[in-house]
Amino acid sequence: MAFEERIPRAYPSRADMQARVARFKDLRGFDGGLPDSYMPQAQRILYNVIGFQPPAVEDGGMTSPVGAKAARMSAIKISEGFNLGYCEALPGKGPMMHNHDTNETFIAMTGRWRASWENADGSVDYADLDPLDVISFPPGVIRRFENITEGPADAYSVLMFVIAGDGPGAEFTTAAMTEIEQAGGLARYEAGQGGDDWVSPHTAR
Repeated sequence: MAFEERIPRAYPSRADMQARVARFKDLRGFDGGLPDSYMPQAQRILYNVIGFQPPAVEDGGMTSPVGAKAARMSAIKISEGFNLGYCEALPGKGPMMHNHDTNETFIAMTGRWRASWENADGSVDYADLDPLDVISFPPGVIRRFENITEGPADAYSVLMFVIAGDGPGAEFTTAAMTEIEQAGGLARYEAGQGGDDWVSPHTAR
């Protein structure tokens, strides 16, 4: 059979490929840099593993899904149309309702996670994910996730997220931003205070 390859071949060096390896033990985790970072129920640690760069616009509530500093700290620095990261959170913790301008896909790695979304009438629906279960949100869907693992309150679980684009943007809902502002979290976020430089000890391992 005659077959002609059409995809150009690439031959990266070993050093080039080593720059595309991320070891979990070496990842830097950030617990700040997002408007809801100072809300107790939203505490979480985010890891920028592949690709995330800041969105073209970072004002008026638009931010990177992983926060301002983490968006500049990807472990594998590529821009090839997608981003990948991890979230570590304790039971009962997860972000407030928010939106993305590109697809966001969640994969439960450890523990049990609830992925919720808002319906047109304002009601909220959800799907619970066990390890290796996946849910994929199209752009524009109001969503959040929460660790609902039963067991010790001090045991972290891990969720993986894959987000389309090179510099995707996220924003919290008006209701979430109002709650954050009333709790004083928005002023702290805008002042840049808090744990955006915090490095995770990888407590989920």
